[in-house]
Amino acid sequence: MSFRIIGTGSALPACRITNDDLSNLVDTSDEWITTRTGIRERPILTTESVTEIAVAAARNALENSGISPADLGYIVCPTLGGDYMTPSLACVVQMELQANCPAVDVNGACSGFLYALDVADGIFARGKARYVLVLAAERLSRILDWSDRSTCVLFGDAAAAVVLEAGDALHYLEVTARGNLCLASPLAPGSCPYTEPDTRKPGLLMKNREVYAFAVNTISSSLKKAAEETGISMEETDYFFLHQANLRIIETARKKLGLPEEKFPVNIQKYGNTSSASIPLLLDEWNRAGKLKKGQHLVLCAFGAGLTTGLAALDWDI
Repeated sequence: MSFRIIGTGSALPACRITNDDLSNLVDTSDEWITTRTGIRERPILTTESVTEIAVAAARNALENSGISPADLGYIVCPTLGGDYMTPSLACVVQMELQANCPAVDVNGACSGFLYALDVADGIFARGKARYVLVLAAERLSRILDWSDRSTCVLFGDAAAAVVLEAGDALHYLEVTARGNLCLASPLAPGSCPYTEPDTRKPGLLMKNREVYAFAVNTISSSLKKAAEETGISMEETDYFFLHQANLRIIETARKKLGLPEEKFPVNIQKYGNTSSASIPLLLDEWNRAGKLKKGQHLVLCAFGAGLTTGLAALDWDI
């Protein structure tokens, strides 16, 4: 017994920053950003908190699933961090929802949603819950160096969730990690008088070429592995929901595999890279637009800092 998705939800900040807005901040342009990334705008938290959009996304997912917070047996939050170092975002959300269940954060970077599904799979396997809320909420704008045009144009803030129920829709799930600092964000220095000064540059540090190659290779190898493990070919798979990091990454991998464009949903142009929230955000968009049909076979694939990867093959069962 594993799980099936029975509801989706998402929530976004009110503020949207366009490429033209960023051209007033750093040396860039709409043409420069769009041709290299596919991104045209991104939501950024200004007056709202991570907790606020996380709770809104959770409520939307619960409403879509038809269950109440009291029904939840576990809350798992993939995130790079909520509004507090402690308690966890998951615990704060549990408090706001007035749920009564264990709650924990998972930091798998951009692969965090797949890591959280893996955690949920274990919860269901042990019979610990009937329903699990997997809630991704990210505030990437908090960790960026907004004077660095190579990174500040890429990311957005968002929250997105799925409600899982014990079931048999999952065919295959795998997560991996390969320790590497080519994509990293140092912690802000504290004020301890006994600590040597931290000389690392603040912000998100990324070796673009290395990350690009890793992402393309991850997509190609992961999609092939999903087909091998499930016996469902890539041609038979209805859709591939990939982490929305860069449109060029998705297109390069897709062409390398010789697959049609219509099998690869994208929304990066509107949101940028929202880290662990990107796949559930895309799922929620497609679910609410009625584009997903019961029985369709989906492959979810993510890659991120760590370096981490995540892969899930499942049937849509709503």
